[in-house]
Amino acid sequence: MGQPTPAQKDRDWWRSAVIYQVYVRSFADGDGDGTGDLAGVRARLPYLAELGVDALWFNPWYLSPMKDGGYDVADYRAVDPAFGTLAEAEKLIAEARELGIRTIVDIVPNHVSDQHPWFRAALAAGPGSPERELFHFRPGRGEHGELPPNDWPSQFAGATEPVWTRLPDGDWYLHLFTPEQPDLNWAHPAVRREHEDILRFWFERGVAGVRIDSAALLAKDPALPDLASRPEPHPFVDRDELHDVYRSWRRVADEYGGVFVGEVWLPDTERFARYLRPDELHTAFNFSFLSCPWEPGRLRTAIDTTLAEHAPVGAPATWVLCNHDITRTVTRYGREDTGFDFATKAFGTPTDLLLGTRRARAAALLSLALPGAVYLYQGEELGLPEAEIPVDRIQDPMYFRSRGADPGRDGCRVPLPWAAGMPHAGFGAQQEPWLPQPADWPSYAVDRQQRDPGSMLALYRAAIAARPVFGDGPLAWLPAPDGVLAFARGGGAVCVVNLAPEPVDLPPHSRLLLGSGPLDDAGRLPPDTAVWLQA
Repeated sequence: MGQPTPAQKDRDWWRSAVIYQVYVRSFADGDGDGTGDLAGVRARLPYLAELGVDALWFNPWYLSPMKDGGYDVADYRAVDPAFGTLAEAEKLIAEARELGIRTIVDIVPNHVSDQHPWFRAALAAGPGSPERELFHFRPGRGEHGELPPNDWPSQFAGATEPVWTRLPDGDWYLHLFTPEQPDLNWAHPAVRREHEDILRFWFERGVAGVRIDSAALLAKDPALPDLASRPEPHPFVDRDELHDVYRSWRRVADEYGGVFVGEVWLPDTERFARYLRPDELHTAFNFSFLSCPWEPGRLRTAIDTTLAEHAPVGAPATWVLCNHDITRTVTRYGREDTGFDFATKAFGTPTDLLLGTRRARAAALLSLALPGAVYLYQGEELGLPEAEIPVDRIQDPMYFRSRGADPGRDGCRVPLPWAAGMPHAGFGAQQEPWLPQPADWPSYAVDRQQRDPGSMLALYRAAIAARPVFGDGPLAWLPAPDGVLAFARGGGAVCVVNLAPEPVDLPPHSRLLLGSGPLDDAGRLPPDTAVWLQA
C-alpha cells in the first residue's frame, strides 16, 4: 500500500487529531458579564491556531436552565443567550475553519431539560397521554403508588439519590441524572427522528463532528426491572438495541463527512469495541488511560489494552488526561493516589503541585506521542491546578446531591487566566467571573507563559508542532530499565518516560527533539521526565 493522498489525510483528519475541549462558560468572556461566551472564543481563535490544534470540541452551548452546566438542554437548535446567538455560532464555526480548525459539538441524547417543550407538554397532558410516551412515566409501587417504580441508582450520587420523581398527578418520571433532566424514551420513533434532524441541523452549519454524551445509557429495558434482581442484560447500560441507533446516526454523518466520538464508559473491552465498528461511531473516549495512576506498569497496560481493543475494528484510540468532569492533571499527579475515581474525591486532599506539574509535563509528551487522537482540556496547556472552590460558591449538582461529601467538578471549570495584570486575570474586564479564580491564577496567565520558553504553554506548542515526527505507524515497545516506558513509532522517533525513582541513561539516539524537563548533569533522564528522541 502506498502513502495516503492529501485528500485521504484531510478526510481522515480525526484519526490523529489534537482536539481542544472548550468549556465555553470558562474560556473567555467577550461581553464582560462574568460568563464565557462565543464572542470570547472568537477573539481567542488566533491563540488556538498558534497552539496548533486541529479541532475544537465545545461542551453544550444550547439554550438551557444550566442546572447541570448546559447538559440539561431546552432547545438543541438555539444557542443560550449567556453564550451568544446561533448566528454567532455559525460565524465561529466558519472563522475557525478558515484557520484550519474544525468544530465538534456536544449532543446530549439520553435526556433533556425539564424546560424542554416536549417535557412541558407531557406534564400538561397528564397520565397515559401520547406526550408522556416520549419519556419514562410510570405509576408507583406500594398500596397508593407512593414507592418509586424501581431501585435504579442515580448516575450522580449512587444509591443516595432517587432516579424517580413523583408528580402531583401520581405518575413518576425517570431521570438517571438530576430531576431537571428527564430521560427520553429511545424506543419511541419520534425521539429517533428528532435526533437525526438535530444532527443534520448542526452538520449543515458546518460542524465536522459530534461528541455523544452518556452514549451507552440511552436504551432502557421496557420492563424497568429492579437492579437488585440482577437482570441480564443490564436494564439501562450498553443495551444491544443501541447499536441500531448509532448505525442510523452513522448514515447521517456519512452524508456530510462528519465524525462521532462517544462517551462510552465500559469495562468490557469487547463490548466497548462494538461501538467502534465501521458502520457505527468513529471514535470513543479512552477512560482507562484518563483514570490510570502514574505508575509504569499500569500505564503500559492501559496503553496496550486500549490499542488492542481498537485494533479489531480499525478505529483509532483517543488519549485524554483530563476533562470538565475530572480533577486537573497537575493536582491529581501531585497526590498520593494519582488515579481518578469519583468515589474518592474529597475536600482538602494533600497535593504536591511541583511534583504534579513535573509529571503532567511528562504525561503531555507521553500522550502526544501515542498513535491516535489526543484531547486537550482547556487550561491543561497552562498547567492549571484544580481550584478549591469556597463552599458558598459551589454550583455543581454533584456536590449538592452528595450532601456535601463530593467537592464537585467546579474546581476544574474555573475561568481561564489570560493576562496577569488585568482584572480577573484577563478572563473578562468587568464583572467577577461566575466561579471565583484563586489568588495565584495570574501566575498561570497566557501572557506570562508566552514570554517563558520553559512554560507549560511553550511545551505544548512545541510538542504539538513536533508531533508529526512520530509518523503514522504503530507503537513498538523498546527494552528499558524497570520503571521506564520507551517506545518507537513509524516515523523514526522514540518517546522515553522515566517513572523510576532514579535518573536513567537515554537509549542510543542521534539527537534530542524535545524534553519535558532538563537532563541531569550526566545527561541522564531524571525521574518524572519524558523526552522525544530521533533514533
